[in-house]
Amino acid sequence: MYQLALHRQEDRVVKVSPGSLYRAVYGLEADGLVLAAGTDREGARPERTTFEITERGRHLLGERLRELLSTPTNEYPEFGLALSEVHELGADEVRMLLETRILRQRAELADLDRRTAWALERRIPRVYWMNVPYSAAMVRAEIAHLQSLLAEIADGSLAWHVAGTRAPLHEQAATPPASVRSTPST
Repeated sequence: MYQLALHRQEDRVVKVSPGSLYRAVYGLEADGLVLAAGTDREGARPERTTFEITERGRHLLGERLRELLSTPTNEYPEFGLALSEVHELGADEVRMLLETRILRQRAELADLDRRTAWALERRIPRVYWMNVPYSAAMVRAEIAHLQSLLAEIADGSLAWHVAGTRAPLHEQAATPPASVRSTPST
């Protein structure tokens, strides 16, 4: 399973290691969501257990997918945290770091485009790789946003303080109104 996940590059959308994968599968088995369907061995390779999803597992998987697809959640990306604290660095350093990030994101985008071309060439139904164009769209959006920030830094329209000093905070900016701080859950 681990090798297949790596081959499919699923490690790009979920953190996976052999140990965590085995713990997850055996936990699913203990909860009655999958069951061991058989074992086999290929040549000198270790014995391999095949699992299949149970009816209850398929039901819960469907419920979870419906929830994930329909309900936005804050996933707390680290980059958003970095942007919220970027004022601690100097404008020139931030500009350099963001330019570096854009270069790396362009390389990521090129890889995603290669993966798309690969899947299209093999006529793999898009339903199996819908996450790839989604990831590409997110990377494109980030690049566009960062280019906009760089333009604001360059033309001075984004006010910046000298690193190591405190920029004056306006009371309004320090605490957003309650309607901005949180949204009611449904």
